[in-house]
Amino acid sequence: MNRKNLISAIILLLLMLLTFRVIAKGNDMGAVAAAVQKLNTGYLAAAAIVALFFVVAEGTMIWYLLHALHEQASLFRCVGYSFVGFFFSGITPSATGGQPVQLYYMQKDGHKVSNSTVVLMVVALIYKLVLVLMGLGILLFYHAPLEAFLKNYMYLYYLGLLLNVLLVGILLFVMISPSCFKKLVVGGENLLKRLHILKGSGERTKKLVEMADQYHEAVVFLGKNKRKIAGVMIGTILQRCSVFFLTYLIYRGMGMEGQSMLTVMIVQASVYIAVDMLPLPGAQGITEMMYKTAFAQIFPGAYLTASMCVTRGLNFYFLLIVSAIVAIVYHVAGKKIINCRQSHSQLL
Repeated sequence: MNRKNLISAIILLLLMLLTFRVIAKGNDMGAVAAAVQKLNTGYLAAAAIVALFFVVAEGTMIWYLLHALHEQASLFRCVGYSFVGFFFSGITPSATGGQPVQLYYMQKDGHKVSNSTVVLMVVALIYKLVLVLMGLGILLFYHAPLEAFLKNYMYLYYLGLLLNVLLVGILLFVMISPSCFKKLVVGGENLLKRLHILKGSGERTKKLVEMADQYHEAVVFLGKNKRKIAGVMIGTILQRCSVFFLTYLIYRGMGMEGQSMLTVMIVQASVYIAVDMLPLPGAQGITEMMYKTAFAQIFPGAYLTASMCVTRGLNFYFLLIVSAIVAIVYHVAGKKIINCRQSHSQLL
């Protein structure tokens, strides 16, 4: 973990402590604990499985696209990339740290940088595109109830939706414009040289240009295989809906009735859309505050805070812990592989 990620992790921990303190200060934690204890274990287990499915689904789509580009990869390793990406996305502002680390490990495993970049960009693009389409659909068909649920946080919904629309536009532009991507790659190298981070190298520049050309070829290939993209789109819709369905499982697990599954999922989706692009590690703090406002009409009394603790605990903290373990395993395994290679080369 580099210095930037370490600082982000420390900020995340501080925000977590502050959030827990605010939650504890404004609630009867004894009543909250009692409400959590009433949660049906079957529903809790199902919710935990759904949380894991959210990350595993991304790994499956990475594996699916790598094979579409004729890259040999095991499903197990691709799921590992997804967990590592979740961890570094969770500890960095606006989830910016995940993909660079995924790209690093994919390259380390022998995958072409150009193909890996395309795969991760396609996954990110469709991931954001599905969220935008859901957000626009909610705004179009559920506007009045949404305002009633979100109240003063409605502006964050508009902001989150706008930021996601802008990001989708940028990703699309980069993917369909090979000259733009090539300029970004070469321009990035020139910037690093001016900052004296990299030394001038004609060979490196040539390799970067070749990578940009390979990137364009991969984009063209996927463009001609629309069924593959359609498969990823369907998988992403299921993945997105799973994290919203998790909240409904907690709702039913606490014995709640009266609200439809669609309503609970839409309210959870609105919170997700609002905080998704905010520059806070894990959208810490604001997610909890929005949740308590949005779900105040759905979970009564102590059940509101209890459901928030369980839902947020599963779809973020639980996954963050699992992802951290996977990231550590990858790091240790990577060092062992490097040491073995060095020993082998010395013997030769």
